[in-house]
Amino acid sequence: MASTLPSPRLLIKSSLAIWATTAQIVHAFPRLHARALTGPEELSDAYDYIVIGGGTAGLTVADRLSEDKETTVLVIESGSLSSADSINLVRDQLGWFTDFSLFHLLQTQPNRELNNKSMIAIVGNVVGGSSAVNGMQSPRGTRAEYDRWAEVYGPGGEGWGWEGMLPFFKKGTHRQTPSQASLDVMPYFKANPEPYWGQEKSTKVYTGWPTFQFPGVKYQIEALAQVPGVAFPEDAGAGEAGVYWYPSFFDGEGSFNRSYARTGHLDGLERPNHHLLADSVVTKIEIDDDNRATGVSFRGRYDDSLTPALTTVRAKKEVILSAGTYHSPHILQLSGIGPRKLLEEAGIDVKMDLPGVGQNFHDHTSVNLTYAYKNFTLRPNRRDDMVGQNPDFLKWADELWAANHTGPWSRYLFNVGAWLPLTVTAPDEYEHLSSLVSAQASDLSTVASLLPDGQASDPTVIAGHAARLHAHARSILSPNVVFYQQGFTGDEPNFYITYENPLSTGYININTSNPAGPPVVDWRTYSNPVDFDILVAMARFHRKLNLESPVYLPFQPVETGPGVDNVQTRDEWIAWIREQSQPSAMHPTGSCAMMPRHLGGVVDAELRVHGVTGLRVVDASVLNMLVGVNICQTVYAVAEKGADLIKQAARGV
Repeated sequence: MASTLPSPRLLIKSSLAIWATTAQIVHAFPRLHARALTGPEELSDAYDYIVIGGGTAGLTVADRLSEDKETTVLVIESGSLSSADSINLVRDQLGWFTDFSLFHLLQTQPNRELNNKSMIAIVGNVVGGSSAVNGMQSPRGTRAEYDRWAEVYGPGGEGWGWEGMLPFFKKGTHRQTPSQASLDVMPYFKANPEPYWGQEKSTKVYTGWPTFQFPGVKYQIEALAQVPGVAFPEDAGAGEAGVYWYPSFFDGEGSFNRSYARTGHLDGLERPNHHLLADSVVTKIEIDDDNRATGVSFRGRYDDSLTPALTTVRAKKEVILSAGTYHSPHILQLSGIGPRKLLEEAGIDVKMDLPGVGQNFHDHTSVNLTYAYKNFTLRPNRRDDMVGQNPDFLKWADELWAANHTGPWSRYLFNVGAWLPLTVTAPDEYEHLSSLVSAQASDLSTVASLLPDGQASDPTVIAGHAARLHAHARSILSPNVVFYQQGFTGDEPNFYITYENPLSTGYININTSNPAGPPVVDWRTYSNPVDFDILVAMARFHRKLNLESPVYLPFQPVETGPGVDNVQTRDEWIAWIREQSQPSAMHPTGSCAMMPRHLGGVVDAELRVHGVTGLRVVDASVLNMLVGVNICQTVYAVAEKGADLIKQAARGV
């Protein structure tokens, strides 16, 4: 049995308030045969592998490692095993978003460039992680965006480009073929799945297709088709920017349930060598005097006493950290791995001085321009539908769903959209924008000025950020790196436009006055001033598209937000962006970046933490640059590749 001992550190009750639950979790274990432990007393003394985090990446890695029945695996997850309908049913639409028991809610630092607004970072805190509470979107980034991972890493990183990742995309998700009913509602649909998608039997993470779309998507697609340079790739998985249809993460073979990491990599496993312990918060990775990870210490999620009991369990081979972009760097720092000055201020014994831990934090941002169409009657106002203010529409949708699982409730958000480069959305500005970023990257003092104070003096972090800025400068010139994204819902108010490749970086650091509490999170949105110029150019493109496209003119479009009379000049656009922009699309990455150590990296190309034996990070935090899409499919692929690397190491390959 694992050892249990008193905590050496006081945990402050108030620090746990942000994690408090506000809704009842339903516990049920359908088809669950991997052993779900009820408490630490059921643990074995040691496991070959301990996976910290039972989310998108962690459950994938644990599944693949435990395929060998002689290999023992323990997953420790801070969230609960929940079978709530708000997770599972496509029919529930955004019901999960009001079930705060499924989330960590992290208060962020005031965002200087957003008028000092402080917002909440929303993070999945449930078995299945963010794959259980996301928008079920499954687009894939472009070839050029994955090739950048290898490019900025340099020698040794070649396996992380498009060609190296494609086999793991094919393994990570099981694409279902759209039915004729689905094809009938998807105008201009194109697909050539064979080169890009897998249907491997061992993969139970499914992508499927709804049988309903609102007719207005036809016009949104046609409007983009008339814009010079807009491509229509042969398939959603082809790695090309443009306009395309893509599936959602659900099982479309009759059930219309969410397909996520739990259903794909936990439920139904017949493996006594796979253990899961939920409702358990890791406090430290144990590291010996030889800088080897030897195990993990954790406490119960609901133990809010000042001296909670800690349990330590031993890892015979490796500890795999898959706690996600917000919590993986926090756990490393709690374990003595991170920027020396920060750890010493927190009173933590420094095991490995890695200045990049918690830095290079990225997320997509967004703004919302809205339009009204006087003659557009194909679809009721979506915002009214979402809050139940259109009873006739809701009655019709409910009847269709009850009869045969068709209609509006068979879809989730959207399945078609535009992912566009700056060569399309800023044709007159992109070369100048690239030159601005190139000039920044070439002056290390400028690079340092763009970093948070704690990073600006470290030469490795500065060098790494310069490498990424050089890559950004080249990306701005590329027709295959996405900066602008809009999802097509087929309704009147146009959805947010998302800025997919922002230059600015933030940080996730330990709270030096309360290390055991939530991490200190600062998005630092638009801290690189060129971000404003890029976003202004894209907003102007969006306005022109919606007000001047021959496709929309018959509907007599009017911009209701921000309004043509209100915002025209660059300064007016920036003032509006500061007030209105959202700093996060819930796609956080980069805080344990895969980069060489001399470039401020945290893990190497094998995902091993620099300077520590037997410890890897496998989750979205290792992405050294963002990809221009929702990140869930990418995280599955990273986890599949990470599991392969771990298996190869065990075989001595």
